[in-house]
Amino acid sequence: MRSGFLHLSLVFFALARSPGVAAPLDTAPVQEEEWVLTHSADGVVQAVKQSTVSAQIAGRVVDIRFDVGDRVRKGEVILRIDESEVNQALAQAQALLAQAEAQFEDARAHYERSQRLFERKFISQAALDAARARYEAARSLVEARRAAAGIARTTRGYATVVAPYSGVVAARHVALGEAVQPGQPLMTGFDPSRLRVVAYLPQARFQQFNPADPVRVVIPALDKEVLAQAVTVQPAADPRTHTLQVRLELPSSLQGVLPGMFARALFPVGRARGLTIPQSAVLRRSEVTAVYVVAPEGSLRLRQVRLGLPIGDGRVEVLAGLAAGERVALDPVRAGIQAGR
Repeated sequence: MRSGFLHLSLVFFALARSPGVAAPLDTAPVQEEEWVLTHSADGVVQAVKQSTVSAQIAGRVVDIRFDVGDRVRKGEVILRIDESEVNQALAQAQALLAQAEAQFEDARAHYERSQRLFERKFISQAALDAARARYEAARSLVEARRAAAGIARTTRGYATVVAPYSGVVAARHVALGEAVQPGQPLMTGFDPSRLRVVAYLPQARFQQFNPADPVRVVIPALDKEVLAQAVTVQPAADPRTHTLQVRLELPSSLQGVLPGMFARALFPVGRARGLTIPQSAVLRRSEVTAVYVVAPEGSLRLRQVRLGLPIGDGRVEVLAGLAAGERVALDPVRAGIQAGR
């Protein structure tokens, strides 16, 4: 009984090792095709809308309503500065305006009386001119005081800092109770719905690049590749690096991308034609690059090849070692096992 079981096991082992029962290998032909040549340029993600809100008056920070990472809607109050000093300045300006208006009313009434007296020959031309000059001076003073009051009123509005657009707070530069001066940064924010990649294209490649052609953008950290929605080339080259800045707007639906991330831009700079194979068929061992070629009778032969650059869609250019129409195994590991039996 035991010898019969051993004999049956040997038969199954022999069948398993037999080429006749091996699963067929997936293969692909060596194709001749045309593809787009690209120039790869490193870039960085930027926000189209990114700004730093600065203080426009001197004072002490009395209220901070948002912090880093918070979402803010346009027009929301993000910070308040003590407005005691600007309130006093506004009250002073309004008092001076009221004084100037009273003086103007007095000068106007005096000028009107002087006109009636001059018509009756009771005062001289010089007296009328003096009354007119006083009236004009009083009117000018009212206009100046009114403008000063408007400036004071506007300045008081600077004590309440509001968001200029909807976005996310990227940095907070002040703390509660801190004294600030005009021009001092308060908060930095950006709009996450509008991002772009800024890359630099060598001027030698610029003549080969058509901004109307689609440009692919790769975000390696997220393993994402998208097409730029808009391409803007700066109209001047950098005289030090001899490159042109190119701005590539990203789709608004792209998630997980943040300003400052590394990106790679693939600029189309021409077209090429040649032989290609799937990258999955390539076997790399140390410094040897090879593929398993399937002969017409079904045998497998390992053949060394010389490859070019990847051309997209999981395919790579073949510079030497293969001919159009030949077939290569897509799984070189399985092909090596079968070829070694």
